[in-house]
Amino acid sequence: MSTPPEDARTTALIDRRRLLRQGAATLGVLAAPGIVRARSAVKIRIGYWPVAAGLPFFAAVEKGYFEEAGLGVEPLKFAGAQQVMEAMLAGRSDGSANGTGSGNLGVGELASPGLFKIIATNPSNARYVLDEFLVPKDSQVKTIAELKGKRIGCGPGIQNKALASAVLERAGATGVTVTELPIGQHVAALAAGQVDAVYTLEPTGTVGRLSGVSRVLEAGVIAKYILGDAQAPWHGGSATLTTEFIKKHPQESKKYIAAYARGIALVREQPDEARKYLAGYTAIEGPLTGAVPLASYMLYNEFKPADVAAFQKFFDLFTDKGVFDKKLDVSTLLFKD
Repeated sequence: MSTPPEDARTTALIDRRRLLRQGAATLGVLAAPGIVRARSAVKIRIGYWPVAAGLPFFAAVEKGYFEEAGLGVEPLKFAGAQQVMEAMLAGRSDGSANGTGSGNLGVGELASPGLFKIIATNPSNARYVLDEFLVPKDSQVKTIAELKGKRIGCGPGIQNKALASAVLERAGATGVTVTELPIGQHVAALAAGQVDAVYTLEPTGTVGRLSGVSRVLEAGVIAKYILGDAQAPWHGGSATLTTEFIKKHPQESKKYIAAYARGIALVREQPDEARKYLAGYTAIEGPLTGAVPLASYMLYNEFKPADVAAFQKFFDLFTDKGVFDKKLDVSTLLFKD
């Protein structure tokens, strides 16, 4: 499958930022270490799709953290998480940014055992919002159960469709039709009456609310309906590096993970500073970036047994539903120093 073309405006914005940083590097005025380091000849290609959970990666690119580590990182934009995984399988990408569906990655792991290692996840729930159901602003629907018999849209890929269907089923909304749509079309589909509701990811809810098109019916739905606790961590997206890349380039891998961790630290410690880097990578631009709710983040070395258990429960759903042809042990997928 070929990489979908990037939006011209997005490409121009990212290229302009990259050019400015390269110019600063030439003048020797990069931030932080104050020393312009030689860049590795190795190019690290990282796939992402335009959801808010990818923020640590976006910030690390735009703040120059990878460049300061002497790394050449190439962001690759895809229309869906499944395409990110397929690029990794095909050797066209060396990893994924946060926000890439963990279930999609799991499908890739089963197709090619030992494909990747997880360096960080983006757990979300009712507090750290990523996943949500939206309905038109003036819809009379008050609960997910009331979506019975309705037309539902969801993001592309097996993870989105399986989770949307499972939530609807467990909430009592039977007889629904679930249709995959590019995430950038969710608000427009609601506005046009193409669907009655969508299962989507931020920043779609913020885009719909601020444009006056839609409202959030319920957020944090995977934690509540799949994990059984609205505050449980749903490790729905993962940042990864392929095992092949890690083996071939161990030093660059360590530097990449350390620089990525700086992006996570920025989101945790200076969220307002980090939010602006949603622009150019997602559908949110300018001051509107301040309105987007943020997911949480967990590095591979921060996992506790309860976190692994919650992640495993999510993966076990995919096994139960036949998405995975066998049980996938989450603990074996985490990167280890």
